[in-house]
Amino acid sequence: MRVIIAAAGTAGHINPGIAIANKIKEEEKDSKIIFIGTTRGLENDLVQRAGYELKTIDAYGLSAKLTIENIKKMYKTFKGLGEAKKIIKEFKPDIVIGTGGYICGATITAAHSLKIPTLLHESNAFPGKAVKMLAKKTDTILVSFKDAIPRIKNAKNIVWTGTPVKIRKKDYTKEEKQKILNELGLKETKPIVLVFGGSQGAKKINYAIIEIIKKKENKNYQMIWATGPKQYDVIKEELENSNININYIENIKAIPYIYNMEEIMNIADVIISRSGAMTITEISNLGKPAILVPLPNVSHNHQLYNAKVLENIGAAKIILNDELTGEKLNKRLDEIVLDKEKLEQMGNKALTVSVTDATQKIYSEIKKLVK
Repeated sequence: MRVIIAAAGTAGHINPGIAIANKIKEEEKDSKIIFIGTTRGLENDLVQRAGYELKTIDAYGLSAKLTIENIKKMYKTFKGLGEAKKIIKEFKPDIVIGTGGYICGATITAAHSLKIPTLLHESNAFPGKAVKMLAKKTDTILVSFKDAIPRIKNAKNIVWTGTPVKIRKKDYTKEEKQKILNELGLKETKPIVLVFGGSQGAKKINYAIIEIIKKKENKNYQMIWATGPKQYDVIKEELENSNININYIENIKAIPYIYNMEEIMNIADVIISRSGAMTITEISNLGKPAILVPLPNVSHNHQLYNAKVLENIGAAKIILNDELTGEKLNKRLDEIVLDKEKLEQMGNKALTVSVTDATQKIYSEIKKLVK
């Protein structure tokens, strides 16, 4: 099979594309796969690190405002359409797949004009502009969440497949769990709360945790807190100003970054995080109760819609970014961790929207399009 995958910008767009490429290679070892991206995004690191060739074109989000800058971007994007068409003609793919970013507009449009089968994967519960714009041109649209289906109009074919993620549910023995906790300086006697804000951390979440620490409100739970590498030293200094040593906070292990995230997510009783599509997928696949703080100021407020996937079934609580305080977060935490029955119910509800075989489902849809 010969495949082109268009993915650009963030890891949330690129990693699903890489997972799809790896699945195709696993099933059909002789497959030839290349990626199309831009020169600006994380694809320049992640795609090549995964062992795939990356070809770049110009592509930008188009705005209705007629400014000189936007006119320049519009010109470059139309030029990018021609560049995508040239790459497709030279490579002669059996299918062109888009997994997110502005790059999909030019690449899928070019493939459609050349009568190449096309497939788009939408990770968010609220579909982006590219997916809506390309719905009529795309042969099959795959969605991570069922909630996205009614939000995509005029599509030929929509299939709920979930999103490929690396983290898998594991059942650790009591001894294995204790070993992980011992390494963190924590005990099994209190519930474990995992806090993270993405690879760079989340300042608003971090300062809510600082407030909890200063008021010594974390009595009913233990916390594994990933601050983000860039924020760790700032937080350390902030705590030192209140005579608190970041390495010796009762019931809390604060670290810049979690490298063994699969282990930590599996042993956690509750997760506090942003609500990117991959995070929501991981939380649901693991069956974990969550308190979600959607990142504001993102396109279509899609993190809020992602969070609602879990809130609507009773698996998560949402606290809006502007409303987040240490007091409110601690109150929500106590409501969950002090009620073992509630903990179990929320976790079981999260599992009802899990999709653990996403790559297999996606591969099956690809095979339907490739004759």
